[in-house]
Amino acid sequence: MNTTQEARLNSIPNFIRALARLAMLLLTVIFFLLQAPDSGLASDITPIGVRQANNELFVTAAVQPDQKLIDDLGSGLSKDLIFYVDLFRHWKVWPDEFVLGVKIVRILQSDPIKREYIGSSTEGNIRTIKRFKDPESMIAWGMNIPDLKLTNVKALEPGDYYIKVSVESILRKLPPVIDTVVFWVSTKEFSISSDSPLFRLPAVQEAR
Repeated sequence: MNTTQEARLNSIPNFIRALARLAMLLLTVIFFLLQAPDSGLASDITPIGVRQANNELFVTAAVQPDQKLIDDLGSGLSKDLIFYVDLFRHWKVWPDEFVLGVKIVRILQSDPIKREYIGSSTEGNIRTIKRFKDPESMIAWGMNIPDLKLTNVKALEPGDYYIKVSVESILRKLPPVIDTVVFWVSTKEFSISSDSPLFRLPAVQEAR
């Protein structure tokens, strides 16, 4: 047997091992595709409130969670929620214009055995941590954004505007390697959004 034939024979086990690893990876991907929930309207956003006071624009928003999210937290699973509160200017002819936005990250952690319920909220460089006596009060806090100061209307041009609120629930159980190798596997439990009615911001008259 010459050297070329020996090299070919030696490469067969390596090839079989590579095929076995690929098969295991594909089986793992199929498993998570079957287990991953649909990123549909698992929850809903209640009507968005917008008000102006002292030239400041305030936004109030809340998510109405579905029963699965409530049950998951009650059984000890954690939830990562990302809120996006964005201001758009509406144009009749041109596409709507993104003006500014705020990102808020909420993490809800539940330990029913120790009866510990901890929520954290991060907005920019500010992080707030709260402890709760029960999962219901933690969910009520985590799903609500009350009177968020979005911007000073003096910095805006007169026109028609609306607020878009988007919420994502990140799936924690998906291994990062699967998300990297197979990009079409969803890493979200749900992703929802809602728009406020249009409102007009008139020109602010400076005092003379």
